[in-house]
Amino acid sequence: MIKFRQVLAVPGMTPLLGISLLARTAITADAMVLTMYVVVALDMSYAAAGAVVAALTAGVALGGPLLGRMIDRRGLRTVLLATVVPQLVFWLTVPALPYVILLGASFAAGLLMVPVQSVTRQAIAAMTTAGQRRAAFALDSVAGELSYMVGPAVVILCAAKVSPGVVAWGVGAAIVVGGAGIALLDPPLRAEDEADGEAAGRPRRREWLGARMVAVLVMGFGVAMLLSGVDLAIVATLQEAGQVSWAAVVVAVFGVTSVVGGLVYGALPRPMPTWLLLGLLGLVTIPAGLAHDWPWLCVAVIGAGLLTAPTLSTVSDAVSRLTPAGVRGEATGLQSSAASAGFALGSPVVGMAIDVSTPTGGFAAAGLAGLLAALTGYLLSRRSPAAVPSPITWVDRPCPSIRRCIND
Repeated sequence: MIKFRQVLAVPGMTPLLGISLLARTAITADAMVLTMYVVVALDMSYAAAGAVVAALTAGVALGGPLLGRMIDRRGLRTVLLATVVPQLVFWLTVPALPYVILLGASFAAGLLMVPVQSVTRQAIAAMTTAGQRRAAFALDSVAGELSYMVGPAVVILCAAKVSPGVVAWGVGAAIVVGGAGIALLDPPLRAEDEADGEAAGRPRRREWLGARMVAVLVMGFGVAMLLSGVDLAIVATLQEAGQVSWAAVVVAVFGVTSVVGGLVYGALPRPMPTWLLLGLLGLVTIPAGLAHDWPWLCVAVIGAGLLTAPTLSTVSDAVSRLTPAGVRGEATGLQSSAASAGFALGSPVVGMAIDVSTPTGGFAAAGLAGLLAALTGYLLSRRSPAAVPSPITWVDRPCPSIRRCIND
């Protein structure tokens, strides 16, 4: 735990992670809020709710790199102001919007979603040393798992007590408070030695978006697709067994083991390649389909849970190491877009596998998606020469070993 204490002792790191957790918990719950509003308040179908969520997700995927590029050029506070205000307007007006307008407004809200995750990752890369970064990204992944465990559950619980419109106001308020809080903190997005390098100019995209970066983005897409598919396969398995009410318990076990895995991985002395972690995650996901009731399913998802946060943290770490400081916002935006696309595609692909086979096929499809992404990432990273660290990013920044600097 010494590494985690060192990370949390970095000035500004603890409040950043705390505010980020609040905002991310609300953001992970936004899809559930919109679903509840369309189904309950508007009395429409789940298909209609899915269309609204899809519009929101598409907006997030498209907006990530655009907002990241704006951060690189205009600065953090400018972008936060440009996103917090639209979020305030959107969530305040959700209960008054008819369905057709809500559909378009959801896309716009996604396009201008407060970039909490990408900003947090940029700040972590800037505020930590090379030796601290893996533990810091592990904490970030743990926070992400906690947000996925808490956010949707709180929305469902609150929706049972108050109207979906009021819940929408609450989620919107948390997103706005989180964005405003980060703006007040104004964490550095460049290390001290990187600030002077900005005068060297913005590197061209082809200089940093090479095969190795594409490999990392493909693996980020793959792990998101796998996780989205696993959630659906869990529900399908328990529905077939007549135990769907236990789905929350299984998901909670998955989340808790992911938190444990992230903490253990962050404390390890050596990192592991992203492709290896993702490949192992895919392998242990496939046999989870052999479980046919909730107690065994809880046991079956432990292996996947232990590998989830470590895999997510290595993706973030790799993006930060392969990206020059001048384009780090755009790169982390691309990472968020890849994850959004993976989450959006995972459910329909795994759903098709379940429809043509059984819930066991759903776990197999999710695991194979992870394995395919891991293999693609491995081949892409090995086909390209080792990236030469950019002087903008790495001047006077210590690196414990050559293997640590170039290995995914």
